[in-house]
Amino acid sequence: MKRFLALLAACATILGLTALFGPQAVAATGCKVDYTVTSQWQGGFQAGIKITNLGEPVSGWTLSFALPDTGQKVVQGWNATWSQSGSTAKAVGVDWNRTLATGAAADVGLVGSFTGANPKPTAFTLNGVSCTGSVDETSPPDPGGNGTPVDVNGQVHVCGVHLCNQYDRPVQLRGMSTHGIQWFSQCYNNASMDALANDWKSDLLRVAMYVQEDGYETDPAGFTTRVNGLVDMAEARGMYALIDFHTLTPGDPNYNLDRAKTFFASVAARNADKKNVIYEIANEPNGVSWSAIKNYAEQVIPVIRAADPDAVVIVGTRGWSSLGVSDGSNESEIVSNPVNAANIMYAFHFYAASHKDSYRSTVSRAASQLPLFVTEFGTVSATGGGAMDRASTTAWLDLLDQLKIGYANWTYSDAPESSAALQPGTCDGSDYSSSGVLTESGTLLKNRISTPDNFPTS
Repeated sequence: MKRFLALLAACATILGLTALFGPQAVAATGCKVDYTVTSQWQGGFQAGIKITNLGEPVSGWTLSFALPDTGQKVVQGWNATWSQSGSTAKAVGVDWNRTLATGAAADVGLVGSFTGANPKPTAFTLNGVSCTGSVDETSPPDPGGNGTPVDVNGQVHVCGVHLCNQYDRPVQLRGMSTHGIQWFSQCYNNASMDALANDWKSDLLRVAMYVQEDGYETDPAGFTTRVNGLVDMAEARGMYALIDFHTLTPGDPNYNLDRAKTFFASVAARNADKKNVIYEIANEPNGVSWSAIKNYAEQVIPVIRAADPDAVVIVGTRGWSSLGVSDGSNESEIVSNPVNAANIMYAFHFYAASHKDSYRSTVSRAASQLPLFVTEFGTVSATGGGAMDRASTTAWLDLLDQLKIGYANWTYSDAPESSAALQPGTCDGSDYSSSGVLTESGTLLKNRISTPDNFPTS
């Protein structure tokens, strides 16, 4: 699967591909194309193309470009409908990326063949307009319209069943989760955070701090410092930081109750004056009753409140944060016996290839009674591997958009698994922005997250 994705990425780069087209397409007024050959071999290559709309929003797009007169041909491509007539190649946007707001970008790719030399394609146009990058190329407009997510929304809080901003209006925060910071700390630096905030236009960074598995319990002070550093990096870029006390094995969060109290007392006191911090107090409780999880939450939340009375706290749920569905239960046990605390939400996790209609039905039903936040999800199976399920992922994200439920995708890392957003080896370099470093999952998520938030301010 990864080899196929790599081929696709190469195709995208070579074709300079991104041709979005639809019956509602309108002329673009400015655009920029970044074309990168990600790999090349005898008679063939792979390329990635990033198309940025610098002008007015378009609801359908076609990218056209001229192939060099060296027998260059498009063999296959992705993230668009590809075609070639003579020396002209076209890429037309598909349903999930056909709309490009001002400042938004789409990543496409292709695999091509050639004879002789392999120069770069020329004459890139978006809906007939030359992509010169001449319209405010260095500072494309912010799709949010009014500054960073934290600038616009301020301190968030729970109102009813929604996460609301400083204007008491429901908002949906969309972003990415780190992998375990004990394993992938090299992935979280200024370059990667700049890419996440400015290129992905992410609203939040979830900081996954494992407690076991060579995590917090081995060096409490050191891991607390690492978490605080990532909170600061997110704050500097106007992103929310979701601090994840990543308990998984053992599944009863009460096993780590004392550690949780120590950790959250420290980070809450240190970050109490910040507007961008949200606390997730137990990642995926499993093999344990809801009453035991509730008991844990009602002991940890007061520790946070003593230092930081205003921050949102997210409580994990039974069955690996499935609202109990993975244990044969559902949200009714929480509705009938909620955590005795204010300004809290409940976590829901899913992996699109494993968790489908019955899980979506539960979320649809529960969202009318409980404040939910999808603090972790994957586009693949629950193992973190296997093929990406595009249809199920799209169905999930459409549902979360409809219900205004925030989410963080697993993971913004170059882990050797198909759930990772970055190609293996990416974190050894400095490029986190080009289409060539994204996996199939990363490409899909970046295209979804980078669409405008349109946060309400009145």
